Amino acid sequence: MLAIIGGSGLTQLSNLDVSHQKVVRTPYGEPSGALTFGRIGNQEIVFLARHGFGHTIPPHRVNYRANIWALSEAAGATRIVSVASVGGIRADLAPGSLVVPHQLIDYTAGRISSFYDEQDAPVVHIDFTHPYDEDVRRLLLDAARRAGVSVGDGAVYAVSQGPRLETAAEIDRFESDGADVVGMTGMPEAVLAREAGVPYAAISAVANWAAGRGDSVQKISFEHLEAELQQAMGSVRSIIAHLCEAGGCH
Repeated sequence: MLAIIGGSGLTQLSNLDVSHQKVVRTPYGEPSGALTFGRIGNQEIVFLARHGFGHTIPPHRVNYRANIWALSEAAGATRIVSVASVGGIRADLAPGSLVVPHQLIDYTAGRISSFYDEQDAPVVHIDFTHPYDEDVRRLLLDAARRAGVSVGDGAVYAVSQGPRLETAAEIDRFESDGADVVGMTGMPEAVLAREAGVPYAAISAVANWAAGRGDSVQKISFEHLEAELQQAMGSVRSIIAHLCEAGGCH
């Protein structure tokens, strides 16, 4: 079963034929909301709105452990696709662009980033050299090609703490570190999926230029941001539909 985690701009899948919802309790507390089960075509999907259906949970307060546990253990997800909005840093990643990142840099603080965090539990290390599953990345890129949607192959995702947007100087730092886009939810979601043993990849929708870039030199326009995001999410839905047609949910 394919799990979709929807971020800002994707609190529901309009092309999902919903069968039922399930409230899940986890050892780590409550996830962001009920799991929504259904089909796209003949493929089974489970969907979770990362910020809640009313978009009420800020990035730094998302219960990432509960979300990943609910999808992997309660729903039996075999692949996870994360959808999230980001700010564009790299010159070719303008608002409205889509990209499938291949690397990330974690700038967050204070987020519980492991299932192996209990007192007196054995220390467990995992390999995180390549944080996104390459097979799922390829499935997404192939689905985008079949959908006729232009998607960038590869980007370094800088994960900031939020909920405030970044300063121009912070974006300068991220860029010098090698980052191409900036968002707030890429971690610890990716590492928890790795710990849970569920292949995970992401589609990033560029909603705005990052601070100090493009038309965000002086400030970021939230009006323009929302319009770009909604347009990009239409393309994301098309990619997901073609992913399911190709059997990407199995």
